Amino acid sequence: MKLGANSVLFGGHDLAAAFESIKWAGYDGIEVSAIDGMSEHLVLSRWRECAPLIRQLAADHGLALLAMEQPSQDPAVMESAMQAAVETGIPIINCGPGGKSDDEASLQQVIDSLGRLADRAAHYGVTLCVKAHVGAAVYNTPTTLRVLAAISSPAFGLDMDPSHIHRAGENPVEALRQVVSRVKHVHIRDCRGRQTGPGKPEDQANGRGDIDLLGYLRVLHESGYTGPVDLEVIGAKDYPLARCCTIAAEARGHMQACLQALGAR
Repeated sequence: MKLGANSVLFGGHDLAAAFESIKWAGYDGIEVSAIDGMSEHLVLSRWRECAPLIRQLAADHGLALLAMEQPSQDPAVMESAMQAAVETGIPIINCGPGGKSDDEASLQQVIDSLGRLADRAAHYGVTLCVKAHVGAAVYNTPTTLRVLAAISSPAFGLDMDPSHIHRAGENPVEALRQVVSRVKHVHIRDCRGRQTGPGKPEDQANGRGDIDLLGYLRVLHESGYTGPVDLEVIGAKDYPLARCCTIAAEARGHMQACLQALGAR
């Protein structure tokens, strides 16, 4: 497994600071945030300007470009995201499902949209991943399985995020066992309680919440998963750099210890 961090944790700071801090925290790679309003890291409306800087920072810091997070399924926005991915060498684009929970028409619309985008991903030679998300059409294991059954493209996979599954009232470890064969990316973070949001940024650091992340990583390891495991902490845009670095380092230390305990590192 490759340990990375999403640059959105450093959304209040420039991309150079994000790369440097993630490297100092000991990560293998980085997931570049293209999330409007949460960061100004990969701005897709001017991705041609951003791409050379991203490639240079990755080379300077020895960080693998593991993924990009771009939540929109808008075809034009996603087209730009895929072009940017090709130009930078980013292999995976993570998006959200959108739609409305417990609405069959909404779920079918999401499936149709993701199917079309998977075809475009195949055209560009990148992988499109989607994750279950609280409040969206795909929000738990049953709805996730519906999507996976409908879209068989090798350019499509699951981005598994234990915090959303936890907040859907499920056991993330047991949920992962049901879908692990289709997992191509992992967004990892902890969570206290089962409220709608993931909580304060510091409480999203691995080991601070209620999720059995050791058990979660055990399932990934035993299943032979070798893809990215990217920390995704949101809500820290107003945090000073030192506070963001502390969260990144604490979470990475927990992941490293878990993998060492499992004999995976």
